[in-house]
Amino acid sequence: MSNPYIVLPVIFQLFIAVILMFCWTRKNLQKLISVTGSLIALIISVSLFASVRTGGIQTMQAGNWEAPFGISFVADTFSAMMVVLTAISGLAVSVFSVGSVRNARIKFGYFPILHLLLMGLSGAFLTGDIFNLYVWFEIIIISSFVLITIGGEKAQLEGAIKYVTMNLLASVIFLTAIAILYGLTGSLNMADLSLKVSEIENRGLVNVTAILFLVGFGIKSAVFPLYFWLPASYHTPPPAISAIFGGLLTKVGVYALLRVFTLIFIPDAFLSTLITVIAIMTILTGGIGALGQNNIRKIFSYLIICHIGYMVAGLGIYTEVAITGAIFYLVHDIIVKTNLFMASGLIFKIKGTYSMRLLGGFYKQYPKLSLLMAVPLFSLVGIPPLSGFWGKLLLVEGGIETSNYWLISFIILGSFLTLIIIARLWAEVFWKEGPDLPKKKHVKYFNELKPLKKQAMIISIALLGLVSLATGFGAEWVIRVAQTVSSELLDSRNYIDAVLGTL
Repeated sequence: MSNPYIVLPVIFQLFIAVILMFCWTRKNLQKLISVTGSLIALIISVSLFASVRTGGIQTMQAGNWEAPFGISFVADTFSAMMVVLTAISGLAVSVFSVGSVRNARIKFGYFPILHLLLMGLSGAFLTGDIFNLYVWFEIIIISSFVLITIGGEKAQLEGAIKYVTMNLLASVIFLTAIAILYGLTGSLNMADLSLKVSEIENRGLVNVTAILFLVGFGIKSAVFPLYFWLPASYHTPPPAISAIFGGLLTKVGVYALLRVFTLIFIPDAFLSTLITVIAIMTILTGGIGALGQNNIRKIFSYLIICHIGYMVAGLGIYTEVAITGAIFYLVHDIIVKTNLFMASGLIFKIKGTYSMRLLGGFYKQYPKLSLLMAVPLFSLVGIPPLSGFWGKLLLVEGGIETSNYWLISFIILGSFLTLIIIARLWAEVFWKEGPDLPKKKHVKYFNELKPLKKQAMIISIALLGLVSLATGFGAEWVIRVAQTVSSELLDSRNYIDAVLGTL
């Protein structure tokens, strides 16, 4: 079904960014516009999701150029769901930024760049053109590079260089793969590519192209062995920026992997084995890396890597149940990781450090805040019936269906590693008696903030905590949505027909 309004989430974020640029020196007005705009963006995205759920896959052909010759935008259940998750995380981070981002950073254009990043993310999820996906990736890289360097601190600049170098390498590989694919098929439309790639006789060249896409998206997803840039960069910017990075940026790569390797390149035995091995090593290296960390933001950075492995595992198993588990875990992980980085920022505002050795006594001093932070922490572990449990359960079920017991054992091992890491973090930060730390001159502590800023930080963490609880306790509804996504991904006929009108 044709719907010209499916690009509204993209256009609206651009509109907010432009409005914010005209309010460059008015910090409080920027905060109000950003939060209000993020709330409206959430309403728009939910409306789009509801429209897709009731009316089916919807498309828009830019400039009225018929597919496959023009640029297509496609809203199926998967892309609409990702746009909603982007809007939820964007709203939470926008509210959190009101209390946590210093005025000096706001003067450098923090809020306009944040909304340009959200625009790029929404565009990447809605595009139906492989080259257009590359363009949105570049917008995301440019916006995120500006955000990670705002403030110009040494650690930020070091992290930014590692971040942008690896992501530019991924873009070069991605663009090379697109060029080869275009040479093979003469098309860039993903629905059209789905039909034409299956007809290519030279399967060896097709597999080489698929591996190039796997490497390009793998770097962006931070899978083994291409993950080292993430823990070297995600802990360096302010917590609000780390939150949007940790929650969404790597998930764009996961989205691209799931989309391309179900629509264009259907994994054969070799690719399935390769993806499974990558998933196993990603779970293992991410979990072991987190065990050796003392900085809580570095712990969360390594856990991003570990849990990306679960999503890639679903693609490796490649059954409807396993893909459903990967989609469910994707929903859970976006919300929880965004929330954990915001929670770490609140801890820093109160204590002035991210070091577990120097923290302690948090529960004794702030019992209500501790319970609030317990929601994302124990959701991450996957304690039933919290949200992290259901995705793993579905992945294990998918592994049993295919007798992939090695992968099942590493999924369980990853869960135990996460449990050990979070139990240690809880004991060190919340339970043990903490030392009296000297006040740092350059840090404005939580108790020194205005009440509105304090409330903004707490409200944002509570908002995502409620979403996590709703995902866990309302798992039946989320599983139904994930099953719809899985069904649409594994049977692409409706997607192709909606874009090309071929059936």
